[in-house]
Amino acid sequence: MKRLRLLSIFILLFAVLSCTSENDAQEEQEPENDSTYFPPLNSDIWETKSISDLNWNESQLQPLLDYLEEKNSKSFMILHEGKIVVEHYFDGHTNTSPWYWASAGKTLTTAITGIAEEEGLINIDAKVSDYIGVGWTSSPLDKENLIYCRNLLTMTSGLDDGLGDDISSSNLQYLADAGDRWAYHNVHIKLQDAVAAASNQSWSNYFNSKLKDRIGMTGVWIQNDNFNVYWSTTRSMARFGLLNYANGKWLNEQIITEAFFDESINTSQNLNAAYGFMWWLNGKSTFRLPQSQLQFNGSLIPNAPSDLYAALGKNDQKIYIAPSEKLVVIRMGNAADNETFALSNFDNQLWLRINALIN
Repeated sequence: MKRLRLLSIFILLFAVLSCTSENDAQEEQEPENDSTYFPPLNSDIWETKSISDLNWNESQLQPLLDYLEEKNSKSFMILHEGKIVVEHYFDGHTNTSPWYWASAGKTLTTAITGIAEEEGLINIDAKVSDYIGVGWTSSPLDKENLIYCRNLLTMTSGLDDGLGDDISSSNLQYLADAGDRWAYHNVHIKLQDAVAAASNQSWSNYFNSKLKDRIGMTGVWIQNDNFNVYWSTTRSMARFGLLNYANGKWLNEQIITEAFFDESINTSQNLNAAYGFMWWLNGKSTFRLPQSQLQFNGSLIPNAPSDLYAALGKNDQKIYIAPSEKLVVIRMGNAADNETFALSNFDNQLWLRINALIN
């Protein structure tokens, strides 16, 4: 009898433990309880929120859209906690029309560099020539060897930025020691070459498998004047913005490590406080701009939230991320006014109108 009782207790205890383990396993597979919404992969389904649900000032939506149309926009989106609140297209553009990211796509290279480092393929504190060989610049070898992958991420290569967009070795000329000068330059493309060499596959294939396909983006890299430019739909740009709003995470998958991501969106060197790893940073006391060695006092975009970080591209391609407002904002199109490399007065005027809507 005693034996039977002990056997029954053992069976019951085993059953309880098994159920607990099974429940724990199920809980581990379920998405974390987070208010951020992620649209499904390979689908046009994307949940929305209404302006009235958010208690925004609906009367300010049309003036915002009118301003965007007046300023040569092709598309505009606002996500709140990942859900679409505003999505509008202009000038015959649609949700399936591709458009170029220009230098806003630099942050795609940032993300892939972080992924490749996590996989042990590259080290951002190693020389660029460790991956693509010596002679990739026309600098003296001792000066070329000063250029690390980190310098390409932070725009501190010391190479001459006044020679145009050509990134052939003959056009990458020494101007200052790496780390001594901040200058906006397309030499970051050499990081793509480093990743391709280290992964033993093309840049596009590595990009597609490690980032694009994992968050449901569409788009292609197109060669233009010796360097790659990314083209995609506005929603694909918004997906990438959402990944970065969520600190490099998509659902429960940490695609960009938290440590690398955090480093990316903080001041990366002591020359331009408003620059991370190819992300522009608002709310700093000083900033520098492309094609200039001047330092300006004040915040990069005074009308925008101080915690905003942004991917900014030529002719006003924009990804704005404002964690305090739970927003991702996308703008694609032609130059709002004059042709610009990154920041323009359009940023500040646009945020004046976004604030009128959301406050």
